[in-house]
Amino acid sequence: MDRIDFFSIDHIWFTILGYPMSHIEFWGTIAGALAVWLSSKANIWSWPLGLINVVLFFFIFYQIQLYPDMFLQVFFFITNVIGWWTWTHPKPEQSDHRHELKVSYTQAKLLLMLLGLGLGATYAIGHMAQNLHNWFPVIFKQPSAFPYLDSFVLSFSIIGTFMMIRKKIECWILWIAVDVICTYIYYIKGVKLISIEYFVFCIIAAFGYWYWNKEYKSYKGQASAVIN
Repeated sequence: MDRIDFFSIDHIWFTILGYPMSHIEFWGTIAGALAVWLSSKANIWSWPLGLINVVLFFFIFYQIQLYPDMFLQVFFFITNVIGWWTWTHPKPEQSDHRHELKVSYTQAKLLLMLLGLGLGATYAIGHMAQNLHNWFPVIFKQPSAFPYLDSFVLSFSIIGTFMMIRKKIECWILWIAVDVICTYIYYIKGVKLISIEYFVFCIIAAFGYWYWNKEYKSYKGQASAVIN
């Protein structure tokens, strides 16, 4: 199989229930699903699998005119590398029993600032995305699909990723909001396996919120055991 064909959304591998499945959508979805599940378990292997996912999704989103999502994958690639390093190299006082970074809550003032920043960025990026095909017609031959919804995904995914790198529990609430919107826009754009994946991500994000809360509460028990 030609390498270029592998990265084409039109290169169909198989058809299931009448839905044509490309190589790139199938493997990108599998890598992403495993990465998110492992993240919900605070497992370090989520980061390398995430690298595979973002490379494949970069090519998918370009081909279906979700340009903010395409640019988001570049950011994800960089932050996956940073996250992998951060989780495995915590400061001594931030280390858990696995010698990895502990989960924690975000200060209320900072959380409100991040939410305001995300909404402002959504508007600004949405306006730019709406005009990409006018400004750069050689590269972006068709208008951006869902420029503002897609920009919400981009903005809050960036914030959610930085919070995840620092293992902030509230990141999972942001991921639920992002995943709900992604489920809708990917279904409308016809990449239905990815849409189903993001619906599952909503459930995994809820589990991640519960699991990280449980992990946080366990630190008190560990501290008591040390004192005793």
